[in-house]
Amino acid sequence: MNTTRSQQNTNKKRLPVIIIVVVILLLAIAGFFGYRFYAEQQALAASKKVVTDYIAILKKQDFDKLPSLLVEDSAERNGFSDKEITEKYQAIYSGVGADQLDAKNIKVTQKDGNTYDFSYTLSMNTSLGELKSLKYEGIVDNSGKTPKLEWGPNLIFPGMSGKDKVSVSVQDAIRGEIIDRNHQPLATNAALTQLGVIPSQLGEGDTKEKNIKAIAEQFDLEESAITQALEQSWVQPDYFVPLTIIDSDDPELPAGASTQKITGRSYPLGEAAAQLIGYIGTITAEDIEKNPELSSSGKIGRTGLEATYDKELRGQNGGKIAITDENGEEKQVLLEKKKIDGETIQLTIDQSVQKAAYNALDDKAGATVITQPKTGDLLAAVSSPSFDPNKMTNGISQKDYDAYENNEDKPFLSRFATRYAPGSTFKTITAAIGLENGTIDPAETLTIDGLKWQKDSSWGNYQVTRVSDVPQVNLKTALVYSDNIYMAQQTLKMGEKKFRAGLDKFIFGEKLDLPIAMEPAQISNEDNFNSDILLADTGYGQGQLLLTPIQQAAMYSVFANQGKLVYPKLLLDAETKTKENVVASNAVDTIVEDLKAVVTDPNGTAHSLSALGVDIAAKTGTAEIKEKQDEKGQENSFLFAFDPDQGNYLMVSMLEDRQDDESATALASDVLAQLNGLK
Repeated sequence: MNTTRSQQNTNKKRLPVIIIVVVILLLAIAGFFGYRFYAEQQALAASKKVVTDYIAILKKQDFDKLPSLLVEDSAERNGFSDKEITEKYQAIYSGVGADQLDAKNIKVTQKDGNTYDFSYTLSMNTSLGELKSLKYEGIVDNSGKTPKLEWGPNLIFPGMSGKDKVSVSVQDAIRGEIIDRNHQPLATNAALTQLGVIPSQLGEGDTKEKNIKAIAEQFDLEESAITQALEQSWVQPDYFVPLTIIDSDDPELPAGASTQKITGRSYPLGEAAAQLIGYIGTITAEDIEKNPELSSSGKIGRTGLEATYDKELRGQNGGKIAITDENGEEKQVLLEKKKIDGETIQLTIDQSVQKAAYNALDDKAGATVITQPKTGDLLAAVSSPSFDPNKMTNGISQKDYDAYENNEDKPFLSRFATRYAPGSTFKTITAAIGLENGTIDPAETLTIDGLKWQKDSSWGNYQVTRVSDVPQVNLKTALVYSDNIYMAQQTLKMGEKKFRAGLDKFIFGEKLDLPIAMEPAQISNEDNFNSDILLADTGYGQGQLLLTPIQQAAMYSVFANQGKLVYPKLLLDAETKTKENVVASNAVDTIVEDLKAVVTDPNGTAHSLSALGVDIAAKTGTAEIKEKQDEKGQENSFLFAFDPDQGNYLMVSMLEDRQDDESATALASDVLAQLNGLK
């Protein structure tokens, strides 16, 4: 019994020792494997980092840093020196126009020991568009202090080996032209004279500075712009460094300057159609980010129709990027595209009418829209003042750009597509609605005393004003003299319900099918006037009415089409769209006769146009923008005029912030003379 107890006690003492030993062994084993796992993870992370560092170098095209990531003798084993590898990458990437590189699916796995496999896919933009999902594979050697890549030509492009090369052939698509209805150019490709400098011919030191100054002064350039051009990374002593496009074909050039002929975009009408046609510019990284199909070297529409129809006009560059062996034999095609030249866009615009309408505005702030009212063809869409699209496309100096940007009259603004209160030209619409619904009797005469009127004392200090103190006023008299009080009274008599019902037949709130950005025409800020004052003001073309000159021309087309509204169009082959029975034809007949009298009557506000000696129907208007009743505000002058006999033209012209001796009517004679075949 004692012996057994002694053995049991001994066993009890040994058990903790055994447990401790086992625990220690387990901890040692766990520590060993834990450290091994940690070391493996560190090695894997380091191997992945060298791959991502390599890709970062490709993205930045900072190829001088490549050799530091490569196994020391890997270049030599492939028949290259470190310098030759750097130069090969540089030549190939610049040759294909590589840009906007994007690597995905980067994977690094241990192969055996200190060797790791890696793979990734790479996409890049090139001079032929996007080169997608190139699949790369390689090896990382992690046997040294830091991981290194085993280099081979397949890391430039998959499929390359030995002394393979990359062949690039590009056929630039010819940008399509924009032409007018008579096939006259509005945006075309022309031979241009490009001014540049040859660095080696500028001299050194003071001589160089003197020659740069002479070039800058002769061609209105900034010296700093010339210096920056010379400092571009690709510039070599005997290279031609382009600066700008000049008008002279054979100028006398300062030392260091040179010219060459190039094909570039030209806008024959210049300022006369700048906002409508727009201009093109060099494709940027931001453009490519939005559209990877763009070429990394090329042009894109920046504004106007050049931007709206850029895809159709630009076409598609053709060519091939291929891997060849060292003898030039093609091994693999990486990217191939067929050249597709851009389309020609033909507009309804008449070049001669567009130019005449622009010149008539005399560089004053304003707009003119001219249509063929029976077809809706836009013959002219002019905004003034303007800018030179040739400069914007082919190289504008900072001085010239700042002059445009700082011009208070906003030359970049497309006033033909900007909304304004239409003023008294809109009385034609109010009158037509009243005649149709029977609230206006053209034979009825209203007695109006004085130049100011208000409905009653509820209007407070607000009064409607008119220009001429005519005591007896009917519809014809009201249009001839442009009487605000008559039209306000008739609109109040009509009431909001009937007035809005008539307006709703037009194009308020509609988005027009035109390649021109503009907000829809507006009757008022809210769905209801909630004010007799606002109702009355709207009746004579003010209040909260907002219409662009193009929208005005569309609405007024009912007077040239027996009450049918014809929508405007800008593409010659577009279908003519109409809205039937917007106004009754008998109402139109009455108003057209009255609008003729606006010209023929000596008291008519457009009587000056009678000097042309042709039949013209017209309505003038002035919309005043002011904060208070008794203050003088900015006045915008309008003219609506059309051919009442044949309906060959309809014009809406606007002069912004007119001065006392100015009006849209006074500026319109030359254009109307041309439209009537007098010039």
